[in-house]
Amino acid sequence: MEQIDAHQHYWNPARGDYDWMPNDNPVLARTYGPADLAPELAAYGIGRTILVQAAATVAETEYMLGIADATPTVAGVVGWVDFERPEDLAVLRRLAGHPKFLGVRPMIQDIPDVDWMLREDVQWGFRALSDLGLTFDALGLSIHLSNFLKISKLYPDLRIVLDHCMKPEIRGHSPGVFGPWADGMSRLATETHACLKLSGLVTEAREDWTVEDLRPYADHVIAAFGPTRIMWGSDWPVCRLRGEYADWRRAAESLLSGLAEVDRARIFGGTATEFYQITPHRAV
Repeated sequence: MEQIDAHQHYWNPARGDYDWMPNDNPVLARTYGPADLAPELAAYGIGRTILVQAAATVAETEYMLGIADATPTVAGVVGWVDFERPEDLAVLRRLAGHPKFLGVRPMIQDIPDVDWMLREDVQWGFRALSDLGLTFDALGLSIHLSNFLKISKLYPDLRIVLDHCMKPEIRGHSPGVFGPWADGMSRLATETHACLKLSGLVTEAREDWTVEDLRPYADHVIAAFGPTRIMWGSDWPVCRLRGEYADWRRAAESLLSGLAEVDRARIFGGTATEFYQITPHRAV
């Protein structure tokens, strides 16, 4: 089974639309492209990746599709359209015609209104994704769990994947923090068909994180969602804020070491292939 990195980014800060990115951050504020990631993919036998948006612009989506056209290791692109502009339905339909365009990811974690996704004026976006057979990457925090549950129930045919385990507050681990997150994740697992990305955990942990810091969170989502609904992603290069690609990959392998080989294969490739409907890779 082909291995898939289900979540990574390429960017060029000089493009000017990465509003969240600190200009003085030596890790983030530099260009990352396919040549930078190629050695990491080769080291772990990863055949292809899912390239995910990092800017709230259609221009960045088109930039990524250009990279995808020129890069065989990019299986598909998760982009962005403006849910606050119903006229962007035409943009979404146009993008859907590209063979490597998979779906979209609104940057909900950065929107001040926690209930933004429930607003009537943005519902056209969810309906259009469902109608067009596109995916929805749910980027949010623990405070968004109940609303993602509502969206999942409103649009039962929409293919939803929860990014980064919904960013639990690992660095401030306590029963009062873990419990509400775990309860919300369990409800999403049992009451919806949503999938989950085992990604982003290290950036929610302390700088001196250990695998054992991550284990309660990984164990919970594995038990709740099961391997057939979990896909591994590197979140590279964001993961470099807490360690290199290899550090997170080795940590994930340790966290999954108790699973059967077939289950690990699902998480490291099979689930992403199925969820994103990736066609089998054909060697040239």
